[in-house]
Amino acid sequence: MTDRCFVTAAFCLCSAILAVLLRQHCREQSMLLAIAACTAVIGSFAAFVAPMMSELQEIFSAAGISESYLALIFKGLTICIITRITSELCRDSGESAIAAAAELWGCGAVTLLSLPLVKAILEQISSLM
Repeated sequence: MTDRCFVTAAFCLCSAILAVLLRQHCREQSMLLAIAACTAVIGSFAAFVAPMMSELQEIFSAAGISESYLALIFKGLTICIITRITSELCRDSGESAIAAAAELWGCGAVTLLSLPLVKAILEQISSLM
């Protein structure tokens, strides 16, 4: 696992250096390089996380917790990752207002996604009282 972290870090640093060098000549190509690098890292992360999902499903089922909650957790994590990368790419291109709008949308999406979980928690609390 440590090897993958070093490889990913080296890839990100090389991509960042190339993007900075490209930015001096063609800003659009620099942005495309940054988007491609982000896509590659996210794809690698998805392949890295996939085996853990089955293990987490076993843990949740052993604990008697519905697997739908695990799906909510991963959906929320995905929204957070996409929102963060999108807002940082927008900031890098000089569009801080669009970055703020992307963050606002991400916060709203996670809030909306978490409503079933909040409802389940409130039902558990009311059944205990």
